[in-house]
Amino acid sequence: MADAENLVADIEALERKLAEAKQAITKRFIGQERVVDLTLSALLCGGHAILIGLPGLGKTRLVETLSTVMGLNGNRVQFTPDLMPADILGSEVLETGADGSRGFKFIPGPIFCQLLMADEINRASPRTQSALLQAMQEKVVTVAGMDRKLDAPFHVLATQNPIEQEGTYPLPEAQLDRFLVQIDVAYPDRATERDILLATTGTEDAQSHQVFDTESLLAAQTLLRRMPVGDAVVEMILDLVRAFRPSDPSAGERVRETVAWGPGPRAAQALMLTVRARALLQGRLAPSPEDVLDMARPVLTHRMALSFSAKARGEDLGALIDHVAQGMMRTEAAA
Repeated sequence: MADAENLVADIEALERKLAEAKQAITKRFIGQERVVDLTLSALLCGGHAILIGLPGLGKTRLVETLSTVMGLNGNRVQFTPDLMPADILGSEVLETGADGSRGFKFIPGPIFCQLLMADEINRASPRTQSALLQAMQEKVVTVAGMDRKLDAPFHVLATQNPIEQEGTYPLPEAQLDRFLVQIDVAYPDRATERDILLATTGTEDAQSHQVFDTESLLAAQTLLRRMPVGDAVVEMILDLVRAFRPSDPSAGERVRETVAWGPGPRAAQALMLTVRARALLQGRLAPSPEDVLDMARPVLTHRMALSFSAKARGEDLGALIDHVAQGMMRTEAAA
């Protein structure tokens, strides 16, 4: 009983701290609460996020603000077509000592930080993109045959321009699956854009302040995994993920006609974590089926692919995910 009471008290304290962090972020990143919530969810879950949107929508500003508010040591890498893996991971250089002795010294790259901003990640070649793969999954990089551990926590927040733009390379499926969530950054509405104009074109720019530090963020990530999840939510997560696998008996006809390949077990793990994060950000002690519905699109979209015929018909994965998830909610409500 005491353990349960302590857990409730810890969750409530974290909820208050998250509310303060969100308020500090939205001082500089105005009006995009959905984007802020999803990005904070990725950090709370210990995962990575990919932000997709056209240039000039504030993606870089958001990541810089997060670095300050969450108390993380951050680095930024501008991805370009000529960027090489060593430019990210680091390399060994031959060094001559004062006594004339010579030896190799490792010069760490920008990946040795706690929050790496991979700006316009799809501008770089697939070879350079894949340099992040081991780091994102294992929190280790191998250079010159030696494994080097990254700092904890380690998060990658990548920004990406839409694939339709010239000079971009699609990310490999294996790397996309390493991103916990895909965050679509849309144009602001008129009122929000007016607020942005007034806040950013004067003589002073709003400043954010630090709310978390390394220890408190790691503690929050541990606490999130202790949050209880009801059986109904667990079953809904399993049903939803399996419903998008064309070979699964539970997949509907529309899915079998539209989806080339569906999400794997990592998608279910991501949903299990992100529904807890959403509950925390909304001040609740446990996730609900509505959290599963809300997180389905950002967790599943980048883990699925349309078939060739579905692309030709102009099908949209996001609309399909919403259709199937809402159908499950209606079925559960009727039951």
